[in-house]
Amino acid sequence: MKNNIINFSRLLRKEQTKAEKLLWGKLRNRRLKGYKFRRQHPVKRTYVVDFYYAAKKIVLEVDGGIHKLREVKDKDKQKEEFLLKHNYKIMRIKNEEIYSDIDSVLKK
Repeated sequence: MKNNIINFSRLLRKEQTKAEKLLWGKLRNRRLKGYKFRRQHPVKRTYVVDFYYAAKKIVLEVDGGIHKLREVKDKDKQKEEFLLKHNYKIMRIKNEEIYSDIDSVLKK
């Protein structure tokens, strides 16, 4: 199981969406106020989160159109409940927000 989640996170890093690439360009190498973010990070060997700031247990999830589908919404809800149960803070960001006003996203 451990190797599966790690391999899956590595695959996701190689196949980032356009919005994830744009956001990662602003977060990587401590570019946002010196905060150390990780991308496609496995959490508790159960889920992979898009971006993670370990010092404050903050998770950033980037949501594209696929997240409007009922099946995906249900999976997102399960993931969110799991993360909240383990005291993670979650911020959901829509692709459109990143494309239209990434500076506002970074201020949040």
